[in-house]
Amino acid sequence: MAKSIMQRLQTHGVRLTDQRRTIAAVLDEADDHPDVEELHARANARDAQISLATVYRTVKLFEEAGILDRVEFGDGRARFEDSQRDHHDHLIDMDTGEVIEFCDPEIEALQDKIARRLGYKLEGHRLELLGRKIKN
Repeated sequence: MAKSIMQRLQTHGVRLTDQRRTIAAVLDEADDHPDVEELHARANARDAQISLATVYRTVKLFEEAGILDRVEFGDGRARFEDSQRDHHDHLIDMDTGEVIEFCDPEIEALQDKIARRLGYKLEGHRLELLGRKIKN
């Protein structure tokens, strides 16, 4: 089983204040891609002493430690996800902003094939599809 964000922070030697522990717990429980304001609302519901500035500083610290990945879906908001999550790509609903995670073996194979054809070994990628729900 993958280590929790808190365990990885301890491994990296990051000092864990009560507020950082709360923010780490909120991130561990997130199954979406929250932005800083959403993280603040969730953390603040647990500890009213957590300020928005604290969340900004903490997210930056976690990102610099390689614990969080910043993702941007073209809506002007930086969002975050655990860097240790299983690989996945994103489909963004352009009308609602909903982010749908998926992984498709055919797409993965095609990306490798294209990289090889161009003389590269693929080390990673990010794929974001933008679309609108088909109305029947």
